[in-house]
Amino acid sequence: MSNSSSQIVQMSNFILQEAHEKANEISLKTEHDFSLEKQSLIHTAKLKVLDQLAAKQKEVEVQRRISQSTAIGSSKVAKSKYRETLLSNLQGSATQRLNLVSSDANYSSLLQKLIVQGLVKIEEEDVTLYSRTADTKIVKQVLPAAIKEFTALMKAQTKLTIVPTVKVNDNASKNLTDDTCGGVVLTALDGRLVCNNTMQSRLQIVSNELEPCIRELLFPMSENTAHA
Repeated sequence: MSNSSSQIVQMSNFILQEAHEKANEISLKTEHDFSLEKQSLIHTAKLKVLDQLAAKQKEVEVQRRISQSTAIGSSKVAKSKYRETLLSNLQGSATQRLNLVSSDANYSSLLQKLIVQGLVKIEEEDVTLYSRTADTKIVKQVLPAAIKEFTALMKAQTKLTIVPTVKVNDNASKNLTDDTCGGVVLTALDGRLVCNNTMQSRLQIVSNELEPCIRELLFPMSENTAHA
């Protein structure tokens, strides 16, 4: 082989060797870059999944709290309605028993005291008195004694002799209805001044005054349990 041919072969081998090394270098760099890119994509995907998971967990927690709050609110409303129903039933029961008062033997005495109390409250000397139609006869019977008792009471307390003029309503259409459960209503100054001394009105006053005690008896620790 000539010297020239040998040099060509050596040069060719060198070029091939360089080409192989360059190809290997490119291959290694490509694999390295691919690995880095793959890791970056995986990391980014993991972060995205974690963010989505955190958002989903937050959404679930919000929904849980909303459901819990709704359930608590519904429970409170149900308890409140139940309590009001019990109180309403209690009021109804008391009204039914109140209706029996007018059939009691002492009802005429009670009417007299209610008239006296009404005269004291209204503080007028010209008074119109209203009652149920069923009570008109009894009212007229006890009225003179009621005026006398009132006059004696004022005399003792004020040293003044006050004898009011009390007229019993004579217009049946203006008589008190049966749902008042008895008692009387006194008016003065052409109806501008009114003293409602019916049994139903007195029951309502007592109910309002005793409602906190009644609630405590019916629903002990109600406020504490409501906030539990």
